[in-house]
Amino acid sequence: MPIVNFHLVDTPANRAGTEALLRKACALYAEVLGAPLDRIRAFVTLHPAEMCLVAGELCSGNGQNAPFFDFIVLEGRPLDQRHRLLAGFTELLVDTLGVERSAVRGCCRRVLPEDWAIGGVPASEKRRDEVAARAQASAG
Repeated sequence: MPIVNFHLVDTPANRAGTEALLRKACALYAEVLGAPLDRIRAFVTLHPAEMCLVAGELCSGNGQNAPFFDFIVLEGRPLDQRHRLLAGFTELLVDTLGVERSAVRGCCRRVLPEDWAIGGVPASEKRRDEVAARAQASAG
């Protein structure tokens, strides 16, 4: 279920680092959440520089990068895991693509298990025991 999407300005440097970024993002997710790699999805969406605005100017004119990421976890994941992912995905962008840390923005989206489907079946049903164990651990 874990999914991360990186939105990047389409530059040669960002394109060159895409594969490494995706592989490292999956490894980070697996480490932090203890999730098997086969459940993890990672995407990069490249945006033309003339379609991105930073500091009131198009990136095609100011040469700035505008890295943004968002990731999804099922409700019940502990705050420390979500914070580790926010910091970790930021670090990956800085280390892998060489972007300025202050330019990175990110967001965690928590989804209720009954609102997430795995093969058309709600996660609340598909992984009932896992979800219940996570909820109990975060409550205790």
